Amino acid sequence: MNKKFALLAATGAAALGFNTQAATTWDLPSAYPSTNLHTENLAQFVKDVDTYSKGELKITLHSNASLFKAPEIKRAVQSNQAQIGEILLTNYANEDPIYALDGLPFLATGYDAAWKLYQAQKEALDKKLASQGMKLLYTVAWPPQGIYANKDIQTVDDLKGLKWRAYSPVTARIAELVGAQPVTIQQSELAQAMATGVVQAFMTSGSTGWDTKAYEYMKKFYDTQAWLPKNAVIMNKKAFDQLDEASRNALLKAGAEAEKRGWKLSEEKTQWYLDQLRKQGMEIIKPSDALMKGLDKVGETMVSEWVERAGPEGKQIIETFRAGK
Repeated sequence: MNKKFALLAATGAAALGFNTQAATTWDLPSAYPSTNLHTENLAQFVKDVDTYSKGELKITLHSNASLFKAPEIKRAVQSNQAQIGEILLTNYANEDPIYALDGLPFLATGYDAAWKLYQAQKEALDKKLASQGMKLLYTVAWPPQGIYANKDIQTVDDLKGLKWRAYSPVTARIAELVGAQPVTIQQSELAQAMATGVVQAFMTSGSTGWDTKAYEYMKKFYDTQAWLPKNAVIMNKKAFDQLDEASRNALLKAGAEAEKRGWKLSEEKTQWYLDQLRKQGMEIIKPSDALMKGLDKVGETMVSEWVERAGPEGKQIIETFRAGK
């Protein structure tokens, strides 16, 4: 009888210990508001990780730059201040050419081309992040980029002298090439910058224009479809390796689903964003041939500069991408 009681007690204690074992918790900083397509996708990803890990891995999403500002997120993940985070790859173009690639104007201008460019660069991107102690989980493209302004823009000369919002080294270089004045403004600060006249024109997606209520300050959107920059969800490699196998598998499964869902969502919402901007009084304009010709030259210059900086590996990536188009 005593042995049976002892066995039951031990079994109960073991069960109690199992049930009270704390789940692993991770922080996930993002620079965008909860209504943004990337953040909506992240919110579903977080739920999926919780489900697939059976509650053993819980991720807290910190949207709208509430935990770290956009340029700080990569360093936070690298130093394990946050175990996982979402970054805009082109924000880190000065670190390595591979981060600049999908921000080059008119290299990949549609979703199919942007996906093929991602496949061509993925191995190099994985390698670079691994060398910095991180792991790529997935990416999602932004809708195509266009020009917001209040003035008529028929050629690139019409951009000269304008205060131009730059959110990455790539967009700052565009400003230099067209003769505008680059002003570094992240998305969370853009509405105030427009309201106070700190910026007079910029290139970004219909998504960002909608999120920041650009229609309250800008009346024209030139639909140049210049490029589709990507957000990447990255993890601290050591934090990932320390997870149990079930939690690692949960992350990888949820990440694969988030990538597929996110690319589809981005493409589906592209026209929706432009329709909403139009309903709010913004003029959606097809760019003139002269403007596109000038922007194409900017793109050619920047691709050439990128290949020179990236060396043989970069040249091979471009060749692989163009061969697969």
